[in-house]
Amino acid sequence: MLGPRLRFGAFIAPFHPVDENPTLAIQRDLELVEHMDNLGFEEAWIGEHHSAGYELIASPEVFIAAAAERTKHIRLGTGVASLPYHHPMMLADRINQLDHMTRGRVMFGVGPGALVSDAMMMGIPPQAQRDRMDEALDVLVRLMQGEEVTHKSDWFELRQARLQMTPYSRPSVEMAVASQVSPTGARAAGRNGLGLLSIGATSQAGFNALASNWHIATEQAAEHGKSMDRSRWRLVGPMHIAPTREQAMEEVKFGLEKWIYYFREIANLPIVPEGPDPVKAMTETGLAVIGTPEDAVQRIQQLVDESGGFGAFLLMDHNWATWEAKKRSYELIARYVAPHFQALNPNRQASMDWVGSNKAEFTGQVMAAMGARIAQHIAEKGAGDIRPEFAAMLGGAAAPEKAD
Repeated sequence: MLGPRLRFGAFIAPFHPVDENPTLAIQRDLELVEHMDNLGFEEAWIGEHHSAGYELIASPEVFIAAAAERTKHIRLGTGVASLPYHHPMMLADRINQLDHMTRGRVMFGVGPGALVSDAMMMGIPPQAQRDRMDEALDVLVRLMQGEEVTHKSDWFELRQARLQMTPYSRPSVEMAVASQVSPTGARAAGRNGLGLLSIGATSQAGFNALASNWHIATEQAAEHGKSMDRSRWRLVGPMHIAPTREQAMEEVKFGLEKWIYYFREIANLPIVPEGPDPVKAMTETGLAVIGTPEDAVQRIQQLVDESGGFGAFLLMDHNWATWEAKKRSYELIARYVAPHFQALNPNRQASMDWVGSNKAEFTGQVMAAMGARIAQHIAEKGAGDIRPEFAAMLGGAAAPEKAD
């Protein structure tokens, strides 16, 4: 019996160096989602950021609307919408509209906001972000299910609020909560019975927290009469794949140092290991895979074993390599990594093995059948049209009789 099918996708912040044209960078992000759709990737999650100059998309909803028109199958999610930055009613209405416009392909990922600088510009105390996320999420879950909500807060108010349109997806758009190392996301997901987005799952701290965060989520779910579904658990990690490790290492020289600089010197997300050789540290600690499809398979299997199983692996999109090399990396993952975890080829291999092990018998039967037909022709029309070597190749069954 076949097991669950591991889905593959991308978590697109996106990361773009400040020395290139931002208009063209966003255009390539849209082209990437198209490329993923053509390759059979199942999901793409789009981030929300407002400062630091590197992560360019301010409105994942606008991006998703454009991407939905360019694609056919891939599901598109906010990865993530920062709840403290929005009135819940306005955000719920935008997501619900996308649910209808995409015919159910939209997903709603939420979080407290990753960049403190975003919150500072809006006058939001960083220490209040997680509390505000929890409060907003509690009413958003009800709104997204078509319920009427009245709620008064010190930063938003709802008075008999409801969505004008009932949700296209039933009972609601699929929702997921971002989680890194702390239990905040896991607790919120469990309390509301939502999916979990484990960002930075391949970092040492994130990897070590996988099993514990899932336990926290399931414990919270049980306390609130909810349940957690492993198929709605996504793990995120960076990879760049090439035919050889040497080629992969050479290709990431294009942009990896800029990405490392952003995380070490600008963003308040200390995921890059310290040390004189960050690339070596990233690969040795398992933070990143820079190598072959086989290396990717090995790392994802480690994540499966540590976590106990999850529903989707999302590539942290990064622009370490040139556009062409990046597209090839996604293609190699679709061709050689995803099939390993989706059990796409066992029946093909079994069929090939069966035919190979019976080759002699099957060949004999074919030759005998062909020989019989040739012999029939000779009996009816003579052997003038039959080359002797053909008859001999068929084991003599059709060899013409010698004249007396």
